[in-house]
Amino acid sequence: MKNLLKPLTLTALALSSVISASITAAPSKILFGSCGHQDKNIPIFNTINKEQGGLFIFLGDNIYGDTNDMDVLADKYQRLGAKPGFKTLKAQTPIIAIWDDHDYGQNDAGKEYPHKEQSRQIMLNFWDEPVNSARRTRPDGIYTSYMYGENEQTIQVIMPDLRWNRDALNHVGELEYYTKRKLNNQGPYSPSEVKGASMLGEAQWQWLEQELKKPAAIKLIASSLQLLPDFTGWESWANFPEDRNRLFALIKKHKVNGVVIISGDTHWGEISKYQQNLDYPLIEMTSSGLTEKWKDVSPNKHRVGDFTHNVNYGDLSIDWQQIDPTISLKLKGIDGEVIMQSDFSLSSISPYK
Repeated sequence: MKNLLKPLTLTALALSSVISASITAAPSKILFGSCGHQDKNIPIFNTINKEQGGLFIFLGDNIYGDTNDMDVLADKYQRLGAKPGFKTLKAQTPIIAIWDDHDYGQNDAGKEYPHKEQSRQIMLNFWDEPVNSARRTRPDGIYTSYMYGENEQTIQVIMPDLRWNRDALNHVGELEYYTKRKLNNQGPYSPSEVKGASMLGEAQWQWLEQELKKPAAIKLIASSLQLLPDFTGWESWANFPEDRNRLFALIKKHKVNGVVIISGDTHWGEISKYQQNLDYPLIEMTSSGLTEKWKDVSPNKHRVGDFTHNVNYGDLSIDWQQIDPTISLKLKGIDGEVIMQSDFSLSSISPYK
């Protein structure tokens, strides 16, 4: 744990500055993924590295920590860091990351997790977060955003923290789970019935509203949990309906153009599309996992096409050369083959003048 708990060195800070400078231009190819187990081979990194993306986003469950022992957690990060494919990715591609439950500390953990402060520092050290970053000291989580590009070619990446402040999950009874939910490939959770129950907490909501108001051609919400599916029974935004509805309302209230969503967590990949009471369709690509698979895929009435339970990564590419840029969302398999794809124009998700 010593190496991961110490403050960043000047060398690491210098590297961070170089990386930041190298992605001030809006990338035309953003790659992303989630759910990679540090004790397994991760051959998909070799394919990802051939892509030479302008940015890679780790969406959470970047390791499987699942511990109250911070030495164990730190060691698991070191195992990921020792992977040759990860070393190559880190050397050639700018990386940003958010956590989900397994790298936060425990399966499905929320604000009650007792070691979140130590876990935060271990996580941020591993991802070379600067020592003066607000993510290290903010009292309510590691949420953050990044802005790339200028003028008409801008991408804002918004990364909420869905763990630090998350209220208790609403469980169904064991009988209902085994007689109804499990038979329908659904998990044990239901939407919270507690008024004000939230994953984000009020301070993070105030921050998020200000981030949504910032001008950017594309606003990429990088969520560790699925946002658009109505209900899976597993962890998702649907378990906290006030949060989900509040986000949709803010998009309308502030006339926020260009929102695209990427997510992880599920151990399957899919595309979702949602437009209920919105002025343009929200599109979400779930990429999961880099090593993990789940065969009992849950229903999703907003799913576009089929799903995959094979390992995968996501590719968001933008053709900035067109007058009306084309956005292409692709889910790719272990050899880089396209499993599913959604193409749409920037104008189709930008109705507000």
